[in-house]
Amino acid sequence: MEKAAHPRSASRPPAARRRSVPLRIAAALGTLGTLLALMLAGAAPASAHATLDSTDPSQNSVVATAPPAVTLTFSEAVSLSSDSVRVLDPAGKAVDTGNPAHADGKGNTARVGLSSGLANGTYTVAWRAVSEDSHPVGGAFTFSIGAPSDTSVSTTALQGAKADGLVAALYGTGRTVAYAAFALLAGVAAFVLVCWPAGAARRPVQRLLMTGWTALLASTVAVLMLRGPYERGSGVGQALDLSLVRATLDERIGTALAARLLLLAAAGIFLSLLVGQLGQPPKPVATAGPGSGSGSDTDADADAEPHDDDTEAAELHELEQRAAARPQREARIGLGVAGLVLAVALSATWVGADHASVGIQVWLALPFGILHLIAMALWLGGLASLLVALREGVGAEVVDRFSRIAFGSVAVLAVTGVYQSWRGLGSWSALTGTEYGKLLLVKTGCVVVMLGVAWISRSWLARLRSAPAEAAEVERAEVPEPVGAVAHGEDPVRRAQLERQRAAARTAGRERGLTPTRAGLRRSVLVEALVAVAVLVVTTMLTNSPPGRVAGEVKAAGNAAPAAAGSAPAPQTEPGRTVELKLPYDTKGRTPNAKGTATVTLNPARTGPNEVKLALDGADGKPVDVPEVQLAFTLPDRDLGPLPVALTAEGTGRWSGTTQLPLAGTWVVSVQIRSSDIDQTTPTQQFKIG
Repeated sequence: MEKAAHPRSASRPPAARRRSVPLRIAAALGTLGTLLALMLAGAAPASAHATLDSTDPSQNSVVATAPPAVTLTFSEAVSLSSDSVRVLDPAGKAVDTGNPAHADGKGNTARVGLSSGLANGTYTVAWRAVSEDSHPVGGAFTFSIGAPSDTSVSTTALQGAKADGLVAALYGTGRTVAYAAFALLAGVAAFVLVCWPAGAARRPVQRLLMTGWTALLASTVAVLMLRGPYERGSGVGQALDLSLVRATLDERIGTALAARLLLLAAAGIFLSLLVGQLGQPPKPVATAGPGSGSGSDTDADADAEPHDDDTEAAELHELEQRAAARPQREARIGLGVAGLVLAVALSATWVGADHASVGIQVWLALPFGILHLIAMALWLGGLASLLVALREGVGAEVVDRFSRIAFGSVAVLAVTGVYQSWRGLGSWSALTGTEYGKLLLVKTGCVVVMLGVAWISRSWLARLRSAPAEAAEVERAEVPEPVGAVAHGEDPVRRAQLERQRAAARTAGRERGLTPTRAGLRRSVLVEALVAVAVLVVTTMLTNSPPGRVAGEVKAAGNAAPAAAGSAPAPQTEPGRTVELKLPYDTKGRTPNAKGTATVTLNPARTGPNEVKLALDGADGKPVDVPEVQLAFTLPDRDLGPLPVALTAEGTGRWSGTTQLPLAGTWVVSVQIRSSDIDQTTPTQQFKIG
């Protein structure tokens, strides 16, 4: 919901107010748009999700003698485990010495020693690590000693960074539940402290608080247990492996999860104090009236100075009311400060182990990330509280308070969201050309829908304010005991009937305050809350996706690796050994290059080095050019790849390059084709080698 109209606007004509609101919104959107454009135009590269920058020996290279070690250099610091780098000979036997470490103490490197006396042939390096923002990354490449050779690697030897499907689904669900639970816990607590202190005594509000706390505790434990299998690509059965849990606790995300569990213990104490202090009924104020004295002197004074006595009595009554309210006011202030500290600390357990913790301007990204999470919780958790409050019959004053909080939260979300978008994207092309950018567009669309529904809620709030009879808070009705109540030990049928009567009476009491205007406002808020669930799901997907600028780094790394392997001999083509693969494609665009056929040819189409040619022809059979094309090979059965191919343009719609296919088996070739800024597709086709 948006902020209620300022009292000063009441003196302005209605037509002027109607014209000024769209103008203010347009000005705000224009300012944010200009800021985003300037930030994206001047974006600098930054790191998040580590990418492999270089290797020694180089990828696909042929070295004359066996190297003493294999060294990998990444774009940022990485965490290593005992099997982060594996080196396998042509027969599939491990030839590394194990326990990889950082080379020369540099956090962005990984080095593993090699056994002595290695024979000539092609060796496969499989690597897996955890980047600074807690996301697992991995891949594989080959190099040869003396000359390339055929190689055979066991299925379990290569493990990429891709997690098991069930583990990934459970892990993502746990993270989504954690976000939603934090929003519920922090948002409901803030709503009670600021908007509706009396709500702490209501059972539905207490259930919301306990649901948020319990769900956050359970999801945090689940994420902690699933993190190890998620990183290593193993099955869900490994979730109870204590060695994996210990390894997770040694990582940054494990430390954050452990801190969150400790903070939840403190949050449990906070909730008990919140309900205990604010959930108590107010103490009655006993005030002596103007004629409460005794004796003839009092009567005479009252007759002589009735006005003075009435004034003194009113002042005394006001002072007594303030004194009675002081303990609760002081309790609200103390609980508010404690709750804010807890909310900031809990937010830091996400921000400190995610995208904001690495890259450029960490000093600014961390507090902005915390503000973003807290503003999200105030808005979304407050919506859940408002749904309950409206059903309980709160007055328009409570809704007005939340409206102001929601407006401030939306403003904070807008500012911090623009900054996070600039930091994560880095360029306009990443907005439509990467998964991160597309998810960001979806999230933005959901937030815009929420703002539209909030505008409708604002109109319902105006109607509620305009009707004094509906704007007042509805007093709680006592639920009478049904007639004919029986003792506990009597007929169970009759006892069940009486329970149904009591439930019906309680429901009728709740529905007393749900007037048509309140019901309309509640429906509007319910729609906001449902859209908020979609926002939380997309947010979780965003945090699990590499930022848009990383896609460019990955592409640059893939192109640089073959270039560094210039010492490798060119593949020897053989007549009659060419394999031709035709992949129809359709990017669904409207440009002439949006639909056609991609033709991939390999020679000699066997293990080892191969010459690759790519041709793109439009629907009319003529060569077409595209803004971007990428070619890669994957061997799913061995969990190897994708192995990108550095393509060199040879005219319109024609490219060539070389690739090393180290293993025999059923390979998959994928051609990513982008025909415009927003139209893209990736056709694939299987083929057999060996």
